[in-house]
This record gives sequence, structure tokens and C-alpha cells, in this order.
Amino acid sequence: MERHDLARAIFDAAHLTGEFVLRSGATSNEYFDKYLFEADPVLLREIAEHLAPSIPEGTEVLAGLELGGVPIAVALSQVTGLPTLFVRKEAKSYGTAKLAEGGTIGGRRITVVEDVVTSGGQVILSCADLRERGADILGVLCVIDRQAGGPEKLAEHDLALSPLFTMDELKASQQA
Repeated sequence: MERHDLARAIFDAAHLTGEFVLRSGATSNEYFDKYLFEADPVLLREIAEHLAPSIPEGTEVLAGLELGGVPIAVALSQVTGLPTLFVRKEAKSYGTAKLAEGGTIGGRRITVVEDVVTSGGQVILSCADLRERGADILGVLCVIDRQAGGPEKLAEHDLALSPLFTMDELKASQQA
């Protein structure tokens, strides 16, 4: 699938119209439901194939952030053969009390995977937790940059964001 066609397919699958209350409490007449493209195996595979070339050289493991980054990281793992960590928003307080499941963090070169980046807040927190446990974060990949300041805020924490698409690119795919 060509990049433009993938953008159109993601937009078609996930863009909803109606009346929606956003996390901020504001009301919107449109909503982008990222889980609709993540739950589609054909789209998920195409996303992984298009995102794979953006993985920084030297990456040893992909770290999918809870919840939306996990399916993207798993699909990337299938395409690249790289192992995956499943990173919680906070370490669980029971059992093994791990922040990430699926392997060790310390001393590994990690690329963090998220589905959508808005402000970058959770990515920054999760990367700080991973670094605290000895990870070397090589970069952050996402499917969509909502263009709400995320890349700039991540850069302040020495985190380079590589989005597959911006929200403007997804919207522009409907014009052609």
C-alpha cells in the first residue's frame, strides 16, 4: 500500500463525526478513535511495515506503551524480528512489581512506541521511568502526531519523535 493510501485508510477507519466530549471536557463534532485502526489486522500490518524503516539503528528492543502503543509495537516486532516490552503507566504494586513485561530494561537500547502523541506527557513520564531503570532510549515512534506540541516537549527531554503521519497529513489525504 502506498503511503497516501495508508493515510486515507487510517483516516477512513478512525475518523468519527457526531458529538463527543473530549478528555479536556470540551465538546467536539469529530473524534479520532485510534483503536479502530489498531484493531484492523490489515491496517496494523501496513502501519508496521511503513513505520519499520524509522526504527533507529542499534535498537535492541521495542517498548510499547500501555495501551495503544502495545499493538503497534507487537506488529513492528512481527515485521522486524525485534523483541517487545510492554510498558505500564506505572509499575504494578503486586507480584513482580515490574514496570515492563517481556524482558529486561537495564542496559538495553530501546525505541519507544506509541500510537498517537498529543502533548507527549505520558511518553515523557514513561521514558523517564525506563531511563531510571537503565534504558538507553534511542527514539520514539508513533503513528500519528496530533500537532499539539508533543515533538517540542519530547525534545526538551532529549527524545526525538518520528511520527508516521501528522494529523494534517491524514486530513489532507481526504482531499486527493
